Amino acid sequence: MNDETTGASPQPNGDREEIARLLPAPADWDLPREQHLRHKELLMHHIERDRSTRSRPARRLLRPALLAPATALTLAGVLAVGVALHDGGREPSGTASHRAATDMRPAAALLGRISDAAEGRTTPPVRDDQFVYTREKTRGADLTSGKAVVGPLTDRETWLAQEPGPLRKLGLVRENGRISPINAEFGDTDGTPAGLSRPTYRWLSSLPTDPDDLLAYLYARTPQAEARERDQAVFEEIGSLLGRMMPPRTAAALYRAAARIPGVAPAPRAHDAIGRRGLGIARDDVRHGVRTEWVFDTEDYSFLGSRSYLVKDTSYGKAGTLLSGEAELELAVVDEAGRRPAGRG
Repeated sequence: MNDETTGASPQPNGDREEIARLLPAPADWDLPREQHLRHKELLMHHIERDRSTRSRPARRLLRPALLAPATALTLAGVLAVGVALHDGGREPSGTASHRAATDMRPAAALLGRISDAAEGRTTPPVRDDQFVYTREKTRGADLTSGKAVVGPLTDRETWLAQEPGPLRKLGLVRENGRISPINAEFGDTDGTPAGLSRPTYRWLSSLPTDPDDLLAYLYARTPQAEARERDQAVFEEIGSLLGRMMPPRTAAALYRAAARIPGVAPAPRAHDAIGRRGLGIARDDVRHGVRTEWVFDTEDYSFLGSRSYLVKDTSYGKAGTLLSGEAELELAVVDEAGRRPAGRG
């Protein structure tokens, strides 16, 4: 992975400084990992509007409580990349639908095998009073200085409540040894219910298992953002659901639905945050020059992790510069938040 930058001068600092100014001091963990994308999209939407009204007084983009403190600098860096690329870079020739004509067939074949393997697995029953436990390693890039600075690997464990809700306390997260509560999504004064914002096992079980119906459902409900291509937003929404505890038929349907999104392609050199190489599925956000990649085990097609990185040189980094990466290490069901699976203490 390349963490260097080009010799180009950084883009104007206004947007980056505005975002950095809004970041809260470290406190409770405000949102689970799957919510970062949704707020990233909303922030991009505001940035796009700010770019068209530079002569107006600067205004706050979003309240600080929307950002998870432990990852806020990483998120701000990703947003800065989007602004720099959109301002200074040209979109590659060809559209996603044009590329789909050549790369959709192999992607569909690979996702078909992954789907078949997922459908053949068994998952433990999950009660509403239990918690889904995930252990993973993550890393991300901080670009608030104008240069890509890839942080160290971080150990993270999460315990996500499975009650339908709405809930104000969604679970716990332990990051680098520190435990913090996961709070309800900002604006949910009565708590966050199960759904795309908080995908519980029961809610995932309720999703359509016909791939076309499921894809239509996701296109209708994935949050809109002017700065995000619709196909990319849905691809990344599916990505936020991968690696979760869910019924095998639901997992299989998600993979088959992803195969129908234009621009999805195999990624032969894919690897996760800890370097495990595997079978890759990717899609490029051509507007912002960022590739999102899912990684699967070469033998049993299980989900290993994901990463995103630049696919073109910018003032923040060269093509290949990491933006974020995750490696899933363990997935289980436990009876109590903070309790590790049996045998792990």
